[in-house]
Amino acid sequence: VQLQASGGGLVQAGGSLRLSCVASGFTLADDAVAWFRQAPGKEREGVSCINTDGGTYYGNFMKGRITISRDTAKNTVYLEVNNMQFEDTAVYYCVRDLLNCAYDYSGAYYYNVKNLDTWGQGTLVTVSS
Repeated sequence: VQLQASGGGLVQAGGSLRLSCVASGFTLADDAVAWFRQAPGKEREGVSCINTDGGTYYGNFMKGRITISRDTAKNTVYLEVNNMQFEDTAVYYCVRDLLNCAYDYSGAYYYNVKNLDTWGQGTLVTVSS
């Protein structure tokens, strides 16, 4: 089982970026895949998740600016981020979630770290002025 994230780079504030995560060793119909990010000096946080049935879940802090999608033929999950902000500078990771995505009481993407299995290597996104 492997996850390969790519698409990071330098982007201007206000710009857009699309990250890709290619999964191997399992199919998107069998397991959910989530995107996380870790900014310098901060803890890793859940950004978005896509379920085995294609249902989408978002964390509140980037909601409205991100879209998660997938191409089952390519076994690839995408994360599009619009209107990039300086605080979006982070390493973005994709990860397999063995328990399908869920919402917490506030309607945000909920996850249990115990169910997060097989992390990709991460792709660095840097937002500049």
